[in-house]
Amino acid sequence: MTAKSTEDKLKDLKSSPRSMTEALTRAETQNISLSSRLSAYRKDSSDRRPEFAKAYDDLVERLNMIDQGRVGPGLGELMPEFNLPDENGRLISLSSLLALGPVVISINRGHWCPYCKLELRSLAAIHSEIARLGAGVISIMPDGAQFTGDYVAQNDLPFPVLSDIDLGYSLLLGLIFWVGPEIQRLYKEAGVELEKYHGNQGYFLPMAAKLIVGRDGRVKARQVNIEFRERMEPQALIATLRQLRIG
Repeated sequence: MTAKSTEDKLKDLKSSPRSMTEALTRAETQNISLSSRLSAYRKDSSDRRPEFAKAYDDLVERLNMIDQGRVGPGLGELMPEFNLPDENGRLISLSSLLALGPVVISINRGHWCPYCKLELRSLAAIHSEIARLGAGVISIMPDGAQFTGDYVAQNDLPFPVLSDIDLGYSLLLGLIFWVGPEIQRLYKEAGVELEKYHGNQGYFLPMAAKLIVGRDGRVKARQVNIEFRERMEPQALIATLRQLRIG
């Protein structure tokens, strides 16, 4: 089988994806910014599953009634301690990570979330640069280790994914919401088994967020995405870590 020509690849990009998996693959393989990849997937997935797009739009409208500036730890505030299991069952604490340097904390919805997958792969792509700046990275999601373990391996993530059991830490941060009956119905139809992933019947999720914590344990930069189909750009994260290095 011969490799596709540039012309064929351009035709593929112009055509509609035949599945949600193809839409995700197409978005993540484009050499564009994270926000552009997220937008590309959002458009393609909305075209294929408009009922999901409508339900997500309604959810975001409901959550937007919250004052986003008051959601989660604020700039300069101490980040609450955690002690959570990673994909191998080892307990990892915030204090142990901060002993090594600043920490980038990515709060993610779950291993099943395509927007989280695009975001975490973008973090993996800049992980070596983050390490050169003396910082570490972790993801925190509500899924159990039996799901995060395969996820880390399949996506070549060079950082741990911690399990927020029963969303206890997200609740402490004030970053938790109920998905509502319509999304609950759509997830069940699509085979997104939150009860299985979380080990409970709550149907709560964390808000997508990035928090950069300095060695003093205080939040140096933050972005809470109530519109979870948008995320912090990797270069904004790098810029903050460079400032911490200079300071």
